[in-house]
Amino acid sequence: MPCYPALALLLGSAMAAGGDWIRRGTRVLSVVAGVGGLACLTIFFLVRNVPAPGDISSALGHHPGAYSLSLGHMMDLTLDSFAYLRLPLAVAAIALLAGAITTARWVDLRSFLAAALMMVVFYHAARLAMVVFDPFLSSRPLAEVLAKSPEGKLIIDRNLWSLSSIAFYLDRDALILNGRYHNLEYGSYAPGAPDVFIDDARFKRLWLDSQRCYLVTYQPKLQPFKDMVGPEHLEIVAAGGGKLVLTNHPLGHAGGAGGMPRLSAVSKNPLAKPWIYR
Repeated sequence: MPCYPALALLLGSAMAAGGDWIRRGTRVLSVVAGVGGLACLTIFFLVRNVPAPGDISSALGHHPGAYSLSLGHMMDLTLDSFAYLRLPLAVAAIALLAGAITTARWVDLRSFLAAALMMVVFYHAARLAMVVFDPFLSSRPLAEVLAKSPEGKLIIDRNLWSLSSIAFYLDRDALILNGRYHNLEYGSYAPGAPDVFIDDARFKRLWLDSQRCYLVTYQPKLQPFKDMVGPEHLEIVAAGGGKLVLTNHPLGHAGGAGGMPRLSAVSKNPLAKPWIYR
């Protein structure tokens, strides 16, 4: 990222100077943009009739070992996942194909302006795609549901870094279940270190206690937790992006005991969108 301004200045200087290399580079840009546009159109054609229920997380693969890389989540893309990205694909295809045609036909200043316009529209397509990925990459909707829920102890399952935005948005301390490993282990045994790491045995005691607890985890972990504490002690508070918020006591109904709000699903599919209180 820090090199982008410097590269922009070098590119602007080259454009101002002109010459054969700039014209050849513009032709190369036309070819690359044309190939990219045709690829977007091909994928759009292949997924035009593929159903897209819920959110994109249900169609993605999972490669946790690659997530430390800046573009690691690209490995999660599958052909079915592009069914959720039809609008960004269409916008990207229009931008790339229009840019390929105009940069091939025009020269000098007009070709530079056409390339700049192509980039602006393509970045808009990328923004639309990020909106689609939001339930998968962000936990803010789940945190908003928790903020409106009755008070309770917050527990994050195992990978704090993948669910850390929950604690960030809530500005609340959390316990970490089976998460004492890698860089979180450093200093966790030091004198005076906060006692936030718990194991299965302590989790089970807390969960079966009379105090309300909330657990943030991933959907595939639901069955193991049912086996651990029993399905009668698990209630789904919110779901989205393959993530779940569970609680150990029923939330009740509006006007009932404790004045707890009533839970209303915004979708028939409990994993399609985050649930909200009304």
